[in-house]
Amino acid sequence: MADISALAARVRGVDASWLSVPVGVALAGLVAAYAPLSSDAAAMLAITAFCVALWVGTPVPPWLTGLVGIGLVGVRFSTELALVGFGSAATWLVVLGILIGEATRHSGLSTLVERRVFDRMPGHARSDPTTAYRYLLGAFSAVALTFVVLVPSALVRVLILGPILVSAGECFSERRPRIGLFLGPLFVTFYGAAGVLTGSLGNIIVAGIVESTTGVSLGWVEWLTWLAPVMSLARSAVVVAVAYVLYRPRDSETVSLGSDADAGADATDGGEEPVDAGDARRMVAFLSVGVAVWATDAIHGLHPVYGALAVVVLVFLPRVGVVDVDAVADADFSVVFFLGAVFAIAEGLQRTDFTAVAADRILSTVPGGASLPVVLAAVAAATLALMFVMEGMAVASVLTPVFISFAQGAGIPILPVAMTESVVLLSYFFPYQSAVLVAILGLGATNTRELVRMATICSLVTLLVLLPVQILVFALFF
Repeated sequence: MADISALAARVRGVDASWLSVPVGVALAGLVAAYAPLSSDAAAMLAITAFCVALWVGTPVPPWLTGLVGIGLVGVRFSTELALVGFGSAATWLVVLGILIGEATRHSGLSTLVERRVFDRMPGHARSDPTTAYRYLLGAFSAVALTFVVLVPSALVRVLILGPILVSAGECFSERRPRIGLFLGPLFVTFYGAAGVLTGSLGNIIVAGIVESTTGVSLGWVEWLTWLAPVMSLARSAVVVAVAYVLYRPRDSETVSLGSDADAGADATDGGEEPVDAGDARRMVAFLSVGVAVWATDAIHGLHPVYGALAVVVLVFLPRVGVVDVDAVADADFSVVFFLGAVFAIAEGLQRTDFTAVAADRILSTVPGGASLPVVLAAVAAATLALMFVMEGMAVASVLTPVFISFAQGAGIPILPVAMTESVVLLSYFFPYQSAVLVAILGLGATNTRELVRMATICSLVTLLVLLPVQILVFALFF
């Protein structure tokens, strides 16, 4: 009977997810038949609707839906349009970021970081759970924010930091502080990425679409200057404060740190091979080379992809690097097909003039001569609304071309529009909205309710407090 029940549950789960296929087909048919657009624009919008339905329902992995979308675009339009995303510098930046993540993990840097954090723990913190929690939360959150600058792609950083935080949390006997120590730094490395161009896939997609459709390249330092103070530093502080308030050890709880002062570090070792500190330090040096290239883009004008390329070449170079080329076999590049579909859809919507039509509609709802804050508030509202029915990166592929056309038609700067969209794209509430949140759940250290609670509070503070401050900054200088 138990086996039958388990099988029935599995069937119900499969049926529920596969409902998105007929829904996608129905949406595509309705759009193609009744949308008041040209035949090409209606066809591209129908393909978009079908892919988005599958990305939301996930009957198959997102990368497989991406392949289907690429095929549909190629058959209906052209091979050149279908493959346009694979020639994008943004796509290759993500590929190189995945390789950097693998090299970081294999080099032992992440393990060494955990040991150093525990080594530097103040003596009085080892016997006081609240002080220990405060120290570890702050220290690992600082590491997580540093990783935003060093390692492209939030998903890669989560997979690197997650096991470290699970191991570090074992020094507490109660579950409450373990959850806070797990979620706090991971949300910092995810939500705090809005202020670093290479820190988030959403940032990379938005900047890539802006560059491909307008020729305007958003610089790494330029992005950092405008967004990092509020959307990286202040937002990370908010995340840490929320994690501390929600999950600090209760006075009535019995929370004990290990009797051994190095309990956390020992938990990390767990029979693993000793870490080569020399390799870890060289990995830091190589990552610093990438940051140096990104930070000097105003001088040499190179795309951020070249900074990541320099790091990858150095870490895999024989006799110089820190990992063997066999480590590439462990890398998961499936996200590339998802990105290829995203960029093909964005380019297709642009070429078929759908974005121009959509931008005109948006312009018609905004009062004539509206101020920049009103326009940016409309951009934020449209992005947030669509994120409740689409995966975040799919929203970027649909809305970014529209916003670009909208900004050009309204005569407002593209930069604050693109940056406002990117900020909202990192304001999630539910796991289905982001593959990163799904990955956090997949690590098994927290449940959906706890994740949604943390994400909701952090996102609401961002949207209601930090975003108005950021819009005010834009209004003062544009």
